[in-house]
Parts: sequence; C-alpha cells; structure tokens
Amino acid sequence: MSLRRIATTPFADQKPGTSGLRKKVTVFQQPHYVENFVQAIFDTIGAARQGATLVLGGDGRFLNRQVVQTTLKMAAANGFSRILVGQGGLLSTPAASNLIRISGAVGGIILSASHNPGGPDGDFGIKFNAANGGPAPEDITGAMHRRASMLVEYAILDVPDLDLDVVGEVTLGDCTVAVVDPVADYAVLMRKLVDFDAIAAMFRGGFRMRFDAMSAVTGPYAKAILEGALGAAPGTVVNAEPLPDFGGHHPDPNPVHAAELMAEMLGAEAPDFGAASDGDGDRNMIVAPGLFVTPSDSLAVLAAQAHLAPGYARGLAGVARSMPTSRAVDRVAKALGIPCYETPTGWKFFGNLLDSGRITLCGEESAGTGSDHVREKDGLWAVLVWLNILASTGQRADAILRDHWARFGRDYYTRHDYEEVDAGAAQGLMQALRDMLPTLPGKVFAGLTVAACDDFSYTDPVDGSVTAQQGVRVLFAEDARAVFRLSGTGTVGATLRVYLERFEPDVARHDAETQAVLAPVIAAAGEIAGIARHTGRDAPSVIT
Repeated sequence: MSLRRIATTPFADQKPGTSGLRKKVTVFQQPHYVENFVQAIFDTIGAARQGATLVLGGDGRFLNRQVVQTTLKMAAANGFSRILVGQGGLLSTPAASNLIRISGAVGGIILSASHNPGGPDGDFGIKFNAANGGPAPEDITGAMHRRASMLVEYAILDVPDLDLDVVGEVTLGDCTVAVVDPVADYAVLMRKLVDFDAIAAMFRGGFRMRFDAMSAVTGPYAKAILEGALGAAPGTVVNAEPLPDFGGHHPDPNPVHAAELMAEMLGAEAPDFGAASDGDGDRNMIVAPGLFVTPSDSLAVLAAQAHLAPGYARGLAGVARSMPTSRAVDRVAKALGIPCYETPTGWKFFGNLLDSGRITLCGEESAGTGSDHVREKDGLWAVLVWLNILASTGQRADAILRDHWARFGRDYYTRHDYEEVDAGAAQGLMQALRDMLPTLPGKVFAGLTVAACDDFSYTDPVDGSVTAQQGVRVLFAEDARAVFRLSGTGTVGATLRVYLERFEPDVARHDAETQAVLAPVIAAAGEIAGIARHTGRDAPSVIT
C-alpha cells in the first residue's frame, strides 16, 4: 500500500451547477477527469478534512461503483480518518444528508445526476454536500471550480478495490471505511416524523397503493419501509431494484416518464394512492385515483395538513418555494399566518432558511419537497407524510385535494420544457426578454394584460447575499403568471423552461382540463418571448 501523487492537467469545464458537476458519462470517463474534480473538492475543504469523517454514496447509476472506489482511495490519501459509504455504493440523496448530519461529518460526496438518464450513454454527476447536510453554497462550488481549473496533481492510495457489498469496517491506510446499511438510519428518522402505527393500520384495513421506484435508488428504501415496516402488500413497490441504466427508464417522476403508473392510477381499478421517486430519491410524484397532484399543489397540501404528522404537530415556522413554483403554498401560509419565502431554483437556497429556523417545509415545482429533517428534498418522506394525512383523515387523496381547492382556490399550473435547444438561441431569447421588460406593462397578449414583470433577484434574508438573473417573471392582471428560465440540470445544449399558471377561486371551475384553462397564458407567453422564432420549435419537448 502506497500513496501516489499523480501529475495531471486541469479541466476548464469542471464548474458545478445548482446540483453539482453533471456531464455525460463519456466526459467523466476521460483519464483523470473524476480524480481532478474529487481532488478539487478535497483541496477546497482544506485542513478541515484532516482526521474528519466523510459520507459517500450514490444512486447506483453507471460508473457509480468505479467512482466510489476511486473516491475512497483518494479520501484516505487526503487525510480523512473515517468514511461512511453505503452498501453497494448506494445512498439516496436524503439519506446521505441525514447521515452527514447525525455522524458529524465534514460533508459528503453524492454521486448522482438525479432525474437524468443513466447508462453508458447517459449522465453522471458528482456533488458535495456540506456539514449541515445540504448542497454546497455558491462560494464553495466557485472555489471548487477555481481549484479544478489550476490542479496539477492528485493524491490516491495504490490499493485493491474494497468489497462494498458487506456491511462492516475495513482499514484503508490510516482511514477506517465503514460500509453501512443505506436504509437503516433513514428509516429511524422517518419513524420520528410520521405515525407508522396509523399508516400500518390503514394498510391492514385494505388500503392499496403503488410506488414506482423507477429502477433507481429509492427501491430498497421503499421496500424496507412500505412493504416491510408498514406492511403494504408485496408488489406495492415496482421497479424496486436499482439498475445502472435505470432499466431504460428516464428516472424523472412525472406523468410523461412514469406513464405506466399514471395509466394505472387513471384506470377503473386504480389503487387508493400512487407515488414515484427519481434517480437519487429526492423527488416525488403523487397521484390520486383519477387525478394527478402537481408538485406545487402537493407542497400546499402538505403545508396545510402537516400538523397531522407527529413530527410537525408543533406547527410550521414558515414555508418556502422556488420562484417558478405556483403560488398555491403562499395562500396556505397566509391562512396559517406564517412567512412564505420565494427563492431561486436550487435546493441550496433553502439551506439558510432551514438552518436559521425560519421555515419548516419547502418545495419546488420540479417534484422536490422537503422539511427541516434534512437539508435536501426527500421523495419518500413526502410520500410517507401523504400517507399519514390519509390515515389521519380517512379521506382518499383525490378528496383531500378537492377539499384543499375548495378552501384555498385552485392554481392551474403547467411547465413546458424545450429541451436541447441551441445554447446561443436560448440565451438570445432570455436577453431579448430582459431587454423588453420596461416596455411590457400595460400591453395585451392573447387577451391578458401585463400588470408587472421583472428579472427575479433574491436577497438572502440570513446572510444578505444577492443572486440575480434567476428568471423572467410576467404577471398578468387576470391573476395569471408566466415565468421563463434556462435550466442548469441538462448536459446537452440548453433547456428552456416556461412555467404557466392561473388562479381560479370558483369551485365550479375546478374540474377543467389544465392546458385548456392555461391556453391564453400559453399563447401570451409564446408571443411575448418569441419562442418559435428563437428556438425553431413550434411545441415543447415535454409538458408536465
């Protein structure tokens, strides 16, 4: 066993986005590419890594095991005294966040590209989470990029690969590597937050559900908790085995990519409840019998009903949503008399609010919901809180949602994605939007009058940091809204996301088809932004 220092040359493209460094698998397969970025992470941590604990794991996608082995050898060579790694190299993102927090780790490396496709031709990602369990803030990811851009060598132990499939401790140089059950500590946390006895009684009473793990990391968690601890019928969890290519699934829990679940839930013999999670376990989809629950509505329902779960019986300190998320949760916060914060897209922006105790729940329209139990969104947690609500009220999920609309009104909401658009064309569209902002108020498009518009900027109420140019918002006098922004989660070209919503207070109008209700907003957004002209697309790639 020897420590080697390998000469290398820097990579200029190793700039982490809102969810770490994501690239095609073939990019990460370049010689030294993984090692360079991992060393940049360790160098950015600095002296704090000496004698410290590191958490490590990923979603099981293609390259996961190889990169886990490389990271273990490098962490041991860089002064860590203890590494906690999930069995088989697996850890869901929320489970990793929890493990960082309860172990006192200096941070954790999570290997995932979240909801992006896997396999040899798919995507891969490396993300560093800080000691609070949340994604590294921008000053840290910026420092990683700067370090990666000047790196000339990395340190690694020259040792055989470790057996990741056996729980237990082994020595790696001066470091102890503990291979841990990836589910155990997470399950303990869930028992503290939701009423397992009430949910188990509901299942014993004949309650049926379907959970689609999308051949991704949440499978073992859902099997252990839903079918094991809670007693759901065998087969409740489908696509439960994590596969390197996610079984060919695009592991994004939405009606398009979870089509089989949607068909079952909208069918005549639908179970009582449907749910899905994504590649790394931090996103969720909720489907009631005959009715899809948008992530924005799900966040609002959870905020209104969270007190039914033991972990939230004390009430909520406040809530937060990402700016593109619908305003449904704002209405709940107003009724509860608690603060509601509007943040940029990216879970890291919730971190300061959670750490300072300003909020208890938070969420994003992109199927991410979470609370102060960890510092990541948490897909299975959201499903369990929904089950707690159903068990406590005795109502079906569709009745819960309709009652919510009757009380607070319905925010019709949709997202149109234009994927793999030419990056230059997408940037041109956004710049043209910014240039026309001063002239838009008062103008009419597709029968809607622009009341106000801006390029969203966020000032963090905790540390005063300012994050600008986070998306163009156009508010219409008819209580409707269109938001335009470029996504940072793709790996090819640019993805233009257009978020469209309209508030409807009249219960008699709550059963209309979403795209029909939003047709004027869709038309106005297309006209204002010149989407077809800039992108060459006359329709979005995906509608959710």
